[in-house]
Amino acid sequence: MIKTIKSLVIMALIGAATPSSAACWFWCSSDYTQTKYPIVLVHGMFGFDSLVGVDYWYGIPSELRADGAKVYVVQVPALDSTEARGEALLPQVEAIAAIYGKVNLIGHSHGGPTSRYVARVRPDLVASVTSVGSPHKGSPVADVIVNSPADSLANTLGNALGGLIDLLSGGGYNQNMAASLQSLTTSGSAQFNSFAPAGIPTSSCGEGAYSQNGIKFYSWGGTGVLTNVLDLSDAILGTTSLAFGFSANDGLVGKCSSHFGKVIRDDYFMNHLDEVNLLFGLHSLFTTDPKTLYRQHANRLKNAGV
Repeated sequence: MIKTIKSLVIMALIGAATPSSAACWFWCSSDYTQTKYPIVLVHGMFGFDSLVGVDYWYGIPSELRADGAKVYVVQVPALDSTEARGEALLPQVEAIAAIYGKVNLIGHSHGGPTSRYVARVRPDLVASVTSVGSPHKGSPVADVIVNSPADSLANTLGNALGGLIDLLSGGGYNQNMAASLQSLTTSGSAQFNSFAPAGIPTSSCGEGAYSQNGIKFYSWGGTGVLTNVLDLSDAILGTTSLAFGFSANDGLVGKCSSHFGKVIRDDYFMNHLDEVNLLFGLHSLFTTDPKTLYRQHANRLKNAGV
C-alpha cells in the first residue's frame, strides 16, 4: 500500500512538470465528450427536464459535461403531436444555434420524431439527430389504446397527468393526449415519415440513410422489460409489453421500430425508462450503464466532426 502511494505521488510530481503525461489523469479535464456543436436532449411522452428533484435524464448531462460537452436540456409539451412538439422545440434550437451555429439533437421516445421534425424544417441548424428508444414506425401500445373503448378515458387521465407534470416542471404548455397517441400509432408514424423520410429504413428492420443534407443520423434501443426488482416502473412496462406479443421490445417500443439512420445497437438489456437512466439510475446491473452509452456517443459525434 505504501509503495503504491509513493508511486502515485511520483506520478503526480512528474505530471506537474509535464501535464501531457499520464499523471495528468489526476486533475486535467478530458475532452472525450467535447463535440463541435452542443448536445440538446429532447424528452419523450410524459417527459420533463426536472420534476420535484427528479431529472428525466438522470445523471447524463453532468456526465457529458465533465469531459467537455456543452449540454442543453430542453422542454416541450409532455403530450402533443410530433409537429406541435417540434414547433415548441424549434425556437429553443434556434436560440442555441444562434450562439454555436448548429446542434446535435438526442431525442428519447417521442423526442426522436420531435427532433426529426426540426431537422426537416430547419436542416441548417442541425448537425446530427440521434434517437433513443423512439417508435419511428409506431407502437402497438398506442394502437391498442387508440382503438380501445377506453380511449376517451385514457385521454382524460393522460391530459390530467400531463398537465400536472407540466405544472410541476414549469413547462407552461397545453397538453393533448389524443394528438400524442395518434402520432405514435402505426398509421400516425407512417404519415409523419412521409413528411420526414430522412433516416427511416425502407425495409421492415433495416437501417436508414446514415446522413442527408449534411445531418448525421443514429439510433439505439433496448429489448429489456423487467430489469431491476427495485424499480416500480418495471411492473407498468411489463404490462404494456403484452401489446407486442412475442416481438422484442423495451416495454413501449419495438426493436425494429427504434431503427433510424445508423443503428448503433438495438438490443441493450434496458427498458424504456432505463434508456434515459430513470428512475434514479435503477437499471440492470448486467448491461452497460446508460450514462456510458451517452458518453460513448458524444465521443462518436466528436470523431465524426460534429
